[in-house]
Amino acid sequence: MRGPQSASPEYASSPRAKRRFTVAEANRALPLVSRVVADIVHTHTQAIFVQSQIGRATSKEQPALQNQLDKMLERLEDFVDELTEIGCDLKDYTLGLIDFTGTHMGRDVCLCWKLGEDKIDHWHEMDEGFPGRRPIHSLQEAR
Repeated sequence: MRGPQSASPEYASSPRAKRRFTVAEANRALPLVSRVVADIVHTHTQAIFVQSQIGRATSKEQPALQNQLDKMLERLEDFVDELTEIGCDLKDYTLGLIDFTGTHMGRDVCLCWKLGEDKIDHWHEMDEGFPGRRPIHSLQEAR
């Protein structure tokens, strides 16, 4: 049975060349990103619920629930594709965690944003993830 297995998407990173954002550029993208991420978090929550119902459903009810779940998963993929087109990466379906690629002292870093935050306030090294978030004022952008 297909279904959302984790909060971290396997297909959220694009194989194409990454766009690099300044903090200002990433902040300008946030109104659209925020709407898409809110849709992702909502749809993911619904999909988890429907997936849990499939296991408890009668054999007669299961096909309709599976169809509903499949449609939700397709919508999730479309939302993630939309974020990829913008140039950011979804890191967590539940938290609505997003990374934009930026630069710090000439190297790539992640400009980190989470649903509910007003602006990009944190960044982290590419290999550190959310626990390694640092305040944005410590970022030294170079273009």
